[in-house]
Amino acid sequence: MSEITEDRFLNGRITIRQTADGFRSGLDAVILAAAVPSGEEGEVMELGAGAGAASLCLAARVQPYRVTGIEIDAALAELADANARANGMDTRVRFVADALHLPQSLKLDFAHVFSNPPFHGEGMAAPDASRRRALQDDGRLADWLETGVKRTISGGTFTTIIRADRLGEALAVLPDTGIIVFPLWPRAGEPAKRVILQLRKGSGAPLAILPGLVLHNADGRFTPGADAILRDGASLALR
Repeated sequence: MSEITEDRFLNGRITIRQTADGFRSGLDAVILAAAVPSGEEGEVMELGAGAGAASLCLAARVQPYRVTGIEIDAALAELADANARANGMDTRVRFVADALHLPQSLKLDFAHVFSNPPFHGEGMAAPDASRRRALQDDGRLADWLETGVKRTISGGTFTTIIRADRLGEALAVLPDTGIIVFPLWPRAGEPAKRVILQLRKGSGAPLAILPGLVLHNADGRFTPGADAILRDGASLALR
């Protein structure tokens, strides 16, 4: 494994050790975790957990949840487990080295499933091999989405963050109803680069596109709404 850095999330509440050269968790992971609905208890799964940032941010916000993070890279899964221990969450958060081919023990129904899947399509490969593995989906975005929906209990939610230009591709795979689209705008008046999709499994509600969240002011600082999520650990209520 390459050089390891130590990074802090949620205003220092969570410390994550992650690789310097591979995929690195940041804003997307924290916002994704914030979008997972709160509950009194439940089993939750993250597909593609990396070093564990999103899972640990969710566990910090919703303490009754028990989170299983699935990561295709075995070395990253070990690092994520070490991060869970370092943050005192190893009794509630664990990581398993697999992704789309889940072991039989994890073919369960989870109250909530969330995922930040690889988002580079054809012709967009990252130069670093470890980054390529984390970012290049090799045409399998549909597999990530279908796996997430399959593992979600009826009435539960599947939440994912994807590139905005792949929204049509994602909607073609997901059910026609129960979907919320939540754009993330870099600045007011600029096109969205990311969108959050959330499916309420089994819902007959029509697709809804919400106003979304502007991330930065004109001066580059985070907006109050974004700052509340990224620093204070606030939830991002989509419903």
